[in-house]
Amino acid sequence: MYSLVHVKRQGSILGIEIDNPPVNVFSQQVRFELREAFIAAAADSAVEAVVLFCVGKTFVAGADISEFDLDSIPQPDPNDVFEAIEAMHCPVIAALHGSVLGGGLELALACHYRVALASTRLGLPEVTLGVIPGAGGTQRLPRLAGVEAALDIMTNGAPVSAQRAYELGIVDIVVEDELFAAAFDLARAVIESAKPLRVVSTMPLDKRQIPEGFFDRCRNSLPKVDRGGRAAREIVDCVETGLTLPFGAALERERTAFNLCKNSSESVALRHLFFAEREAARIPGLGSTKVERRIETVGVIGAGTMGSGIAMNFANAGIPVMLVETNDQALKRGLSLVRKSYEASAAKGRITLEQVEKRMALIDGSLAYADIADRDLVIEAAFENMEVKQTICRQLGEICKAGTIIATNTSSLDVNVLASASGRPTDFVGMHFFSPANVMKLLEVVRGDKTSSQVITSVMTLAKKIGKVSVISGVCYGFIGNRMLEGYLREAEFLLLEGANPLQIDRAIEGMGMAMGPCRMIDMAGVDVAAKVVLERQRAGGLPDDPAYRSVVRELFARGRFGQKTSIGYYRYDGRTAIDDPELGALCAELAERHGIVRRSAISDEEIVERCMLPLINEGARILDEGIAYRAGDVDVVWVNGYGFPAYKGGPMHMADVMGTHTILSRLSHFATSRGNEYGYWTASDWLTRRARATNVAS
Repeated sequence: MYSLVHVKRQGSILGIEIDNPPVNVFSQQVRFELREAFIAAAADSAVEAVVLFCVGKTFVAGADISEFDLDSIPQPDPNDVFEAIEAMHCPVIAALHGSVLGGGLELALACHYRVALASTRLGLPEVTLGVIPGAGGTQRLPRLAGVEAALDIMTNGAPVSAQRAYELGIVDIVVEDELFAAAFDLARAVIESAKPLRVVSTMPLDKRQIPEGFFDRCRNSLPKVDRGGRAAREIVDCVETGLTLPFGAALERERTAFNLCKNSSESVALRHLFFAEREAARIPGLGSTKVERRIETVGVIGAGTMGSGIAMNFANAGIPVMLVETNDQALKRGLSLVRKSYEASAAKGRITLEQVEKRMALIDGSLAYADIADRDLVIEAAFENMEVKQTICRQLGEICKAGTIIATNTSSLDVNVLASASGRPTDFVGMHFFSPANVMKLLEVVRGDKTSSQVITSVMTLAKKIGKVSVISGVCYGFIGNRMLEGYLREAEFLLLEGANPLQIDRAIEGMGMAMGPCRMIDMAGVDVAAKVVLERQRAGGLPDDPAYRSVVRELFARGRFGQKTSIGYYRYDGRTAIDDPELGALCAELAERHGIVRRSAISDEEIVERCMLPLINEGARILDEGIAYRAGDVDVVWVNGYGFPAYKGGPMHMADVMGTHTILSRLSHFATSRGNEYGYWTASDWLTRRARATNVAS
């Protein structure tokens, strides 16, 4: 008896239905039942057509990724299922809706025709998991969409709309509604036409449309293998060899490449992140019952770069938002920033001019707090000053309606202090957006000591609605990301004092995969911004008693070297081009002499990477010790989505697993000896020590 696949007859047309909630994953059991259903249909001469569809919110949304950890894919293989479909004596029509991704699209491509709802998204995103389509995707998609379009879809991993899929020939019919009626109508039309079946695997590939040197140019445009580009390059190779190999041999070549990628360190890291992002949305201790507050209107205090970017997130999701400023000039400037950003997106073809106006109509402005009193969520996005933020939170607590969620966008300040100032700590939460807020995916949701579970679940649900990857953090200085950043930046500055220059440090860190080195990063974000965070922490008594600590950024700030905005910071700038500045070296030599730090003539790239990464990992471990983050994967999600840590390395805590705890402890001990450990910079966390002991016991 079938449990996940059901058969329904309408005259001579057989409906085969997949019901594997929540997203109809193409699991082993689904494959088994689906193959059996098609074998039975093939044996039934009364069946003149088959319509394949899924119940629920989506067609098959992908493969069972947990199977990737196995040595081989459990039988039946997806290709066995597709072979059974292509061997049918009658047409098979796939009725597509929701997300038709990965194995779901490969399944649809094995059918003879495809009908899709207009809202459907289709794609082969396997490259985002460090693998390639492993069940005919690299061979069937080029036969329908053409080689160039197919490669674009597969190597960037982004889904396309149903309309675009129709234009490319992937989908035969697009309908606004009544999907199943349209699929059955097509089945009847194909039966009546008596045309030969369209079997995609037998369609020829038109080599004449491929310009000379195309594949080499395509490979050259992709990241190198050691920078996470292995899977994308294998996709190109599979498509190219598919031009000369028989279809069966091309499938074997594809599966070999899939297995090669599946077992790579990049794919292991990317799959770790895939599951970590999903786990981050699960909040321990809440149980299955989730009562949420309705968030249909939003207010944002502050129309600067951050506030205007935050407002755009909500307008993009169709949520009305009110920007509040202290004066008309600042408000007009903020609204102008929003319009310029939208118009720039329209100029690049990302949105239409109609969408620009629609989103702008959702953003209003005001100079009066009273105008946001009835909002469901209000976020303060003032500059990073405790007194200013306390004043704002106090006012919000007084004027907002009962049940309003009051949030702070602080990047480092004590959320509990701000919650207390509001007078409504159970309604208060941190919502730390990353700049630019309308672009960056990460949202740290900071749970205060008295924040209600209802508020947390409401904000986490909202984060998903506005397209954010959200992670819960407890309250501490800098939360998860910025707290870990301090040790990383501390060592980058000590390396400068010891004789390294910004260019060498940035190249070494970028060489290990970070999107941007620490010196370039601070120059871009603003030396003044970074220095004020250090000075605010010093004022609050949170700095170590080390006069050399972050002395470089403080001195640059004192000298008015604010980074790109002043054309001089760690570097000099010609436009946006960073140029090595000898004056920075002289400044660092002066600071080294002042603080008794010995200068060296040579510092290796290996030492730079270790000196910056080990404190990052160690502080992440301390965060786990203290319960600031629930899981090691949460820390990785923060750093990959908010700080440019390379996804193909899985995040700092995944990196720690790869390096091995004993190796990390050994290197921390080495630097404690060679650099000194007066301030505890190199003291290993209890979390790392416990893991090392557990490893010893296990072995």
